[in-house]
Formats: sequence, C-alpha cells, structure tokens
Amino acid sequence: MNKATPAANAPAIAAKNKLSSQFFKKGVTIGLLSGLVYGLYTAFLTLGMAKGVWADWYGPNTAGLSAFFITFVLGALGSAVNDSISGVFALINVGIKGKMGDFFRTIKTVPGVMMILAALIGGPIASAAYIIAIQQAGSIVIPIAALNTAVGAVLGKVLFKQELNKRMVAGVAICVSAGALIGSTGLGGDAPEGLVTGIGIALIAALGWGLEGCVAGFGTSMIDSEIGITIRQTTSGLGNLLILLPVFGIIGGNPKLSMSLTLQAFTSGPAMIWFLVSGICAYYTFMFWYKGNGMCGAALGMACNGTYSFWGPFFSWILLGVIFGMEGMELPPVAWVAAVLMAIGISVIAMNPMDLFKKEGGQA
Repeated sequence: MNKATPAANAPAIAAKNKLSSQFFKKGVTIGLLSGLVYGLYTAFLTLGMAKGVWADWYGPNTAGLSAFFITFVLGALGSAVNDSISGVFALINVGIKGKMGDFFRTIKTVPGVMMILAALIGGPIASAAYIIAIQQAGSIVIPIAALNTAVGAVLGKVLFKQELNKRMVAGVAICVSAGALIGSTGLGGDAPEGLVTGIGIALIAALGWGLEGCVAGFGTSMIDSEIGITIRQTTSGLGNLLILLPVFGIIGGNPKLSMSLTLQAFTSGPAMIWFLVSGICAYYTFMFWYKGNGMCGAALGMACNGTYSFWGPFFSWILLGVIFGMEGMELPPVAWVAAVLMAIGISVIAMNPMDLFKKEGGQA
C-alpha cells in the first residue's frame, strides 16, 4: 500500500474541485440566463399579439369576435403560433446537429413519453393560460404564474412523497404572501380591467407548470437537453393547434372561425416578425433551464429560472411600455416588491441559501 498516495493526489483533487466549482457556477449563470430570456419571450410574445391582424382582433371593434373568442381562442392561438415556431426552430437545430434520428427514437421510450405528457400539461394548458392571463391583466400577473415552483414543491410532496421541509414551507409561505400582495392591487379603483380574471387564469398556469415540473423531472434526467426541448416544444405547438384550438372553437360555437383565425395569424407579417423572436426566445429559455438544472441541480436551476417573476414585468415595461408606448405595462410599487419577494421565496424553496457559501468554501 502506497501511503504517499493521498498527498500525491492532492493536486488532482484540488483541480477536480476547482473544475466542479466552475461547472456549478456556470450552471447557476445559465439558469439565471433562462429567467432573463423568459422575460424577453414574454415581452416579444405580447408585442406580437398587438401587431398586424391581432390589433384588429383586440381593437375597439374586436373584428366582430365574441368575448369567449377574444379571451380564450386568441390566447390559445398566441401560444400555438409561438410554440409552433419554437418547435420548428428546435427541429432545425437537431437536424443540423445530426440528432434527428435520436429525436424519433427517444419519443418511443418511457422518458420520451413522460416528456410528451409533461409538454401537454405545460404547453396547451399552462402556456395558453399564461398568455390569456397576460392579455387579460397585463404583466402584473407574471409573478402569479411564477408560483409554479411553490406548486411543484407541494405537488411533489402529495403525488411523489418528495421532501417538503420547514425551509421549503417557509418559501411557499413567502410566495403565497407575494401573490397576495399582487392580488391586493385588484382592490383599488385604479386596478386594471380584468385583473381578477387574469390572476385566476395565471394560477392555472402556475398549477400546470408545477405539475409539468413534477412529471418532466423523470424524463429530463435521462434525455439529452436538446432532444428534450425539441420534444417539449413540438408537442406543445401541435397540442395547441390540433387539440386546444379546435376544442375552444367547438365550445365557442364556431370551429370554422377558429381555423380561419389560425390561418390569418400565421400569415400576418407584421405580427409574425415578433412571434419569430418570441419563439426563438422560448426555445432558448427552456434550453438554458434544462442545461442549468443539469449543471447546478434541479432545485437551484428552478430557482434561477423563477427570476422571470421579475424579468417578465421588467422587460414588458421597458419594451412594451417605454419603447412601444403600450398602455397598462406600468406596475405599482407594491407589485415590484411582490415580484422581488416571489423570487426570494422561490430561492428559499429550492435551496438553503447558506449552501451557496458552503459549496464555495468547500471547493476553494
């Protein structure tokens, strides 16, 4: 037995720890970038739904559309256009990188099926609800949708018997308090029209994304991130186009009209320019989220992505309100406080903040 081995290995161990620390830090950076890009995706998507034919649909005369079509069909249509573009971009990416065969093989596996199920929950249901909520009440509902981390923690405990300790409960309480602060803005006379409806629909998005996170956790741990993103975005786009829009059309009493609106949306040049940008942003925000999760852990990655509770309202205010002069993008001070509070709550749910310093010190 060579007793000098530990000392001889010390430089190698130190080098490994340094690489691990750098890998972890890079994962945190990528995770934070996913939250920032999600804010851009939200702003550009909202901009697209204010241009071209969408301006007529949401205009004073509403192009003769019923309240149901304006609220639900157009919201689902916005999600369908965005996710379809994102899915096509994802397919082009895996095709260029020679992964198309892997994509088709993966969708036949158990993890692939789990990803498809997660995408159906998070796409046609949650993403459409998110867009409908924003159209109803503006960017103020974005932090409400960010409750998905808190919802995921609770659902993980209920459905999969995952840990829900005192720290995580405290984080859930912080998030709920932040949501209550935002809800309180609806009590004043100057509250945005449709705020209460928007908050309620945003809660549906939070529930859907929370459940998606629970279901997708299994699949994403076994699938290449680019393949997983492609499955997610193509499934969401097709689910919106082939399932949600026809169902809403039938409920609204005019399925042919929903088909006509879909064709008009995809051929509206002034709007499609911005949908192209939002679709690419949607691809990258999920890509960064998955990569960040793999590098710094799912819990911390989720917390980093959850910073969109701040970046969503911020970019909506800057891009839509300041640059394009759209009304309703300003947030009251209490909403900004709640957005920051939500991000803190998400972080507390995902991890013990002191672990960051411990990890740093342990790997120095």
